[in-house]
Order: sequence, then structure tokens, then C-alpha cells
Amino acid sequence: MSGKAQERIAHTERRVERRDKMLNHDKSKERATVEEVFDQATRMVVFDLLNSGILYELNGVVSSGKEARVYWGTTKDGTDLAVKIYLTSSAEFKKGMHKYIEGDPRFKDVKHDTRSLIAVWAQKEFRNLREAYAAKVRVPKPIAVKSNVVVMEFIGKDGVSAPSLKEQPPANPERVYKIIVTYLKRLYKKAKIVHGDLSEYNIMMWKGRPVVFDVSQSVSIQHPLADFMLRRDLANVNRFFSRLDVTVIPEEELYKMVVGK
Repeated sequence: MSGKAQERIAHTERRVERRDKMLNHDKSKERATVEEVFDQATRMVVFDLLNSGILYELNGVVSSGKEARVYWGTTKDGTDLAVKIYLTSSAEFKKGMHKYIEGDPRFKDVKHDTRSLIAVWAQKEFRNLREAYAAKVRVPKPIAVKSNVVVMEFIGKDGVSAPSLKEQPPANPERVYKIIVTYLKRLYKKAKIVHGDLSEYNIMMWKGRPVVFDVSQSVSIQHPLADFMLRRDLANVNRFFSRLDVTVIPEEELYKMVVGK
């Protein structure tokens, strides 16, 4: 590794630590978060993304969960990127993955060691984003995937992500409901996938349009759980919009609209 490359990685890590300190005042947690995410293998993945020109800078944490951290990145020309890094140390996460991978015909002969599973999970999110994007569903545009890291379009500005529907209900809920119903149909009929965890928590509003995110658990419509997951998505969407006084489509009728029956 060249001295220049090492300097860029060190610079990235310093920026991450500075941003984490602003978000988390517990010093032991700060160190644990940085060390947990940036293990040696992940550092090499980030280096490869920097070296290839896909990523120029990694600025800090945008959101943090048990499974992954999302960082605000930029390209050399200043374009914002979202860099999602899956935690390779999450044993609980590993246990929950199997039911979404096994039975999906797109992913076969997957090794069951933790790093292999998480790499497949990242590939799965990237592929789901790509297929949804091709079906004209508004999702973050997928940019790159390598090992446990997914790079995608940043939905928001200057490192501040767009609000979710939960955080900021839409000004015109009837219109947004119709758009989301259209998205559900396109996901099923064109992308041939079911989101599986759709709710007001993982739909953002940006520039007047809803944007669906967190598609890692999404499965092929051939998956044994696809029908159950679709019905759960429909129930969640109807529940949220009915609370906003939208006249929603009855669930069974909506199900037939989406699957084409």
C-alpha cells in the first residue's frame, strides 16, 4: 500500500472518529463503534473503493443500527454518496439472515460463515436496489458493492438524510399513497421482488416524491415467505395512510392489484 493511500485511509478514519464524537458522548462507545465497523478487512474494502475512484472521502455516520452503519461519502467532484457498512461481528444479525437468503433462487450455495453471509447480504441489497431501480421504483441508485460495503446514491443533502414518512408525514398523503401503490406493483410485476419490511420507517420524502430504502431483506416473488411478506407490507402501508385520513384500497383488493390477479 502506498504512503499516499495510507494517508487517505488515516484521514478517513480521523473524520469518522470526529463525526462519531459529535453523535455519541460515551467515549468507550466511540472507540467500539469505530473498531467494530473498521476491522482490517473492512479497511481494505474502503481502501479499494478510494483507490478505484468510486469514493473520494468518508465523512461520518448518518445512521447507526445493530446491523450496519451508514456513512456520508463523496465523490471527487463533491457528489454525495451513502456508504452502508455491514457489521461483520453481529452474531444476532447472522441468525436472522438465513430465512431471507434460503429459498431465494437468486442466491444458492451460500457459505454459512459470518463474513460470507454478510457479503451475500450486501450483494442482495445491491441487487434488490438495481432491480427496483430498473423497474422505475424510486430507490437510492446503486453505485457499487464490495464484501460488506454497499455504495449508493445519498438521499438528502450535505450529509443530512431526507426525513422518513414517520418523521415527517407528507403534505399530500393521498398522492403519496397512490405513488407507493404503484411502486408495490412495479416491485412485484417488473422487479419480481417483495420489499418485506415496508412501512413509514423506510420510506423517505425527497423533492416531493417518496423514496423506498432498506431493501436488503427483500426477496424474490418465488421465495416461500414472499406472499406473507407482501401482505404484511400492504397492511403496514394501509395502516399508516388510513391514520392520515386517506381512503385506502381494501387489503384484499390491493393484494390482487399488486400481484395481477
